[in-house]
Amino acid sequence: MSRVQQYQASFSIGEIDPLLKGRIDLQQYYTSVETAKNVLFEPQGGFSRRPGLKFLLDLTSDGANNSHHLVPFEFSSETSFMVVMSAFNSTSTIRMRFYKNGTLLTNINGSGNAYLDYSVGTLYSVSNFDLARLNFTQSADTLICVHPNFVPFKLVRGATDTTWTATSLSSSLTVPKHAFSLSTSSPSGTITPSGVDGTVTITASASIFSSSNVDQFLEIDNGFGRARITRFNSATEVEAMVEIPFFDTDATSNFILETGYEDAWSNTRGWPFTATFHEGRLYFGGSDSLPSTLFGSKVADFFNFKAAEGLDDDAIKITLSTDSVNTITGLRSGRDLQIFTTGAEFFIPQGDLDPITPANIVAKSSTKRGAKPFIRPQAAEGGTLFIQRSGKAVRELLFSDVELSYVANNISLLASHLLIDPKKLALRSATDTTEGDLFLVVNGTDTTGYRASSLTHTGEIAAFMLNKGQNIVAPSHFVTDGDFVDVGVDIDDIYVIVKRTIGGSAKYYLEIFDDDFTTDSAVQHSPSFGSTTYSGHSHIDGKTAKVIRDDIVDADVTVSSGNITTAAVPLSYVEAGLDYTVEVKTNPVELRLPSGSVASQQKRIVEVTPNLFLTQNLTINGNTTPLQQTGASGSGGVPNFTGKKKVSGLLGYSRDAQITISQNQPVFMTVLSLDYKVSVGQ
Repeated sequence: MSRVQQYQASFSIGEIDPLLKGRIDLQQYYTSVETAKNVLFEPQGGFSRRPGLKFLLDLTSDGANNSHHLVPFEFSSETSFMVVMSAFNSTSTIRMRFYKNGTLLTNINGSGNAYLDYSVGTLYSVSNFDLARLNFTQSADTLICVHPNFVPFKLVRGATDTTWTATSLSSSLTVPKHAFSLSTSSPSGTITPSGVDGTVTITASASIFSSSNVDQFLEIDNGFGRARITRFNSATEVEAMVEIPFFDTDATSNFILETGYEDAWSNTRGWPFTATFHEGRLYFGGSDSLPSTLFGSKVADFFNFKAAEGLDDDAIKITLSTDSVNTITGLRSGRDLQIFTTGAEFFIPQGDLDPITPANIVAKSSTKRGAKPFIRPQAAEGGTLFIQRSGKAVRELLFSDVELSYVANNISLLASHLLIDPKKLALRSATDTTEGDLFLVVNGTDTTGYRASSLTHTGEIAAFMLNKGQNIVAPSHFVTDGDFVDVGVDIDDIYVIVKRTIGGSAKYYLEIFDDDFTTDSAVQHSPSFGSTTYSGHSHIDGKTAKVIRDDIVDADVTVSSGNITTAAVPLSYVEAGLDYTVEVKTNPVELRLPSGSVASQQKRIVEVTPNLFLTQNLTINGNTTPLQQTGASGSGGVPNFTGKKKVSGLLGYSRDAQITISQNQPVFMTVLSLDYKVSVGQ
């Protein structure tokens, strides 16, 4: 029997897949953990209790079965908003609420209401009014929203924070044409063009034209001349835009009238799936009838998608035709215009930084991973993060200077178990050196399949801490009393919609992560002189709440009629909310001794010395760690401890010998490293 000293200086790999439990040959095994629940990993290597959730609004009155959607709106470098959308199927209406710095804006447009209602009009498919399928892009003060089942609309912020207008693009959108059912005919008589190119007048010897021929085509002499009819003057005269120059202006009977062109988007054919602005154009991608077609507007004329003369600034239309199905699921303006489809990832190359034009546009396939539909890709540092079509991997589309093309690296390779039927994505960029980028994936609630049924990460958030400069990807998972439904980031504020069960009924709450909170669905109060009863908690009526008063953790209380009661009169603040479990469990100990592996031998953790920073409470293997003498009720709160605290007397041999770090009080905790001694038996 021997004792060995071990030191885990970093947790920078985060939680790893259970399928890697035996990979003691990997260096990542020694800087990762088996479980990381409700913690955030730090770029410096440690981990902290995740922030609590501040309760903002009960959205249940919008209808429990309605979908909700969080849309960030950045108006300027100093002003930004979170737009909270709810869908009303019965009236085909979207209700929009506006939050700024976590505060609901009221009296929108002087109406006295804290919301703006927008009717989407006639639906292409009434049964699919699902806001989860809404996509958006923004330029300056205008947000463009697209949805497969109704006309795109724009949301514009006015002169003040409470002035907003939502307007359908039905009247301003110049819709391109497409030949869904092409047919040709050869009318009797002759036609005579007034010129060979440009805009010409075409005169017929008989009444062969009608008003329905506008945006249809005339073709002469087997392709030696082709023109799009732009205006109907009479049954014998039309105006047309020449696409292929005519041979001459002589009358000819050798022509065909090509018809069947109709609006590419409509309440019959469906509407665009996705949108983005890129180099002076608005791009729309995909629709039910044209799933693989990309449309670009005229330069600086964002709502004009109609084909013209093919000049450099004219509208663009291109179909992704390969040997696989390529339904467009997302667009992103990055180094190039990136196109995400169900079958592959494409980009529009721009040689010598030339602008994209109708003449030079070509879509190049870079990787063939495929992206999951209706999940908007997120721009990361240098690349684009997206969910692979199967929903089992997070990939980063990144330009490789070596291959002179894009690669799609799997950044969730070591933690694919955290992804179960992903529904939403959001990215909060790092704001200082104490944090990394935080990539958030909301899992669905589908419990079918091996992963969902065995790992129980449904309805949770997979949180990947990213630090590209240090090649760090450190995932954990967030759990709450309920299911996460959506997530959205306004600069550095992270909003979530949570489905909770209160009094036996499903409730939909808007909440925001707040570094000053340590409970969920929580409300904080300033002290009321002489009072121990505080209201404002009716949203968790009947629930057991944690109460923190001046950094003192009171006994649990049951919320009754929206009220909680403190054990004494608070001096600075009171917080009451739902508790959440914090747990970090290390990987089974493997000492890498010169004699070989000890994986199959009995082991015991004899002593643990965590290195802590501003920590108020900590348990190790279920035992509370005495940090400092805590203040008695009314004599001061739980103090913060920074330093090393040795814990000994841990009992029990096992073949895994793991350390479980948790908390039994909802207060702050940061663990920087672990130093421990292991006794190895036989």
